[in-house]
Amino acid sequence: MGVILVLSCKFICQLTVDANTSLHSEFLICGSEMWACFITIIGLLQLVAILRCEALDISKLIKRCHYGDSKCIIQSMNQVIKSFPKGIPVLGTKPIDIVDKADFKIWNNVDIGPVWLKFRMFDQLNYGFENTTITEVKGFDRDPTSTSLEIHGKIPSLVHKGKYVVNGKLLLMEANSKGESVSDLQNFKFFLKLKVTIEYRNNKRYLKVYELVPRLKLDRWIIRLDDFLPENSDLTKAVNQVINKNWVEFWNELEPSILDIFQSVFTNLIEDVFQKVACDDLFLNK
Repeated sequence: MGVILVLSCKFICQLTVDANTSLHSEFLICGSEMWACFITIIGLLQLVAILRCEALDISKLIKRCHYGDSKCIIQSMNQVIKSFPKGIPVLGTKPIDIVDKADFKIWNNVDIGPVWLKFRMFDQLNYGFENTTITEVKGFDRDPTSTSLEIHGKIPSLVHKGKYVVNGKLLLMEANSKGESVSDLQNFKFFLKLKVTIEYRNNKRYLKVYELVPRLKLDRWIIRLDDFLPENSDLTKAVNQVINKNWVEFWNELEPSILDIFQSVFTNLIEDVFQKVACDDLFLNK
C-alpha cells in the first residue's frame, strides 16, 4: 500500500511601501510549487525596495545642498550623524554608535630575539562615532571623480573594546595569554582623503570608494589589557602602566597597523551611505 502525502498551505503577503502604496498577494503553496513561490516572493521584495526608493523623499531625512557648498555639506553631515546614531532604517544604513571591526593582527614580530610579540585582536567593537563632528570637506562637486574628496572630523572619545590573544617573549618572561582589552582614543581627529568612481543604477549615480587614505591625531591613548600575565596580576598591572606612560612610543610603533584598521573602518562607514543613497539624491540640481 502506498501513501501519497500532499502538503499545502496558504501564504498571505501584505507589503507596505509607504502610506499610499501597498501590495497584497496570496499564494497557495503545494509541494513542487514551493520553490516557484519563494522566487516570486523574492521578486516582490525587490519590487518593494525599488518602489520604496522611488517614493522616499530624501530631503525629509537629509538636508540637501548645492554641489561644492562645503558649509552646507558640513551642516548636513553633522545633522545626519546627530539625528541617526542607530542608522536610517528606511534607507537600511548601519548604526554608527556601535561599529564592529574585522579581526586583525596589530603586532606580528618574527619570533626571534629577547623581545617579540604576536598580538591578535578579535570580537571588536568601537563606541563613539555618533559623537563625530565634521569640521571640513572638499571635493564634493558635480563630478566627484575629478579630484580627491576630503573629510576632516573629530571625536571627543573613541572607545574600542574587544578580546585579544598574545604570544611572545619579553626578556625573561613569556607571554601566552588571552583576555579583554579596552582602549580610549581621546580628542581623536581624522583626515580622510578618498577617491571614488561612479556606478549607475536605476538611472542614478552612486559613488563607490576605491581608495581611502587616513591620517590620525589624538591627545591621549589609554589602554587596559586584562590578564596579560594571568599568573601574576602585579606584573599585568605594571605592563599596563608602562604602556600608558609611554603611549606615544607605542602609538608610533603601531601606527601603520592602526592606519590599516581605520582605513577599513572608515571605508565601510562611508560605503554604507554611498551604496544606499544615490549621489544625485544628496544634492540640489538647481
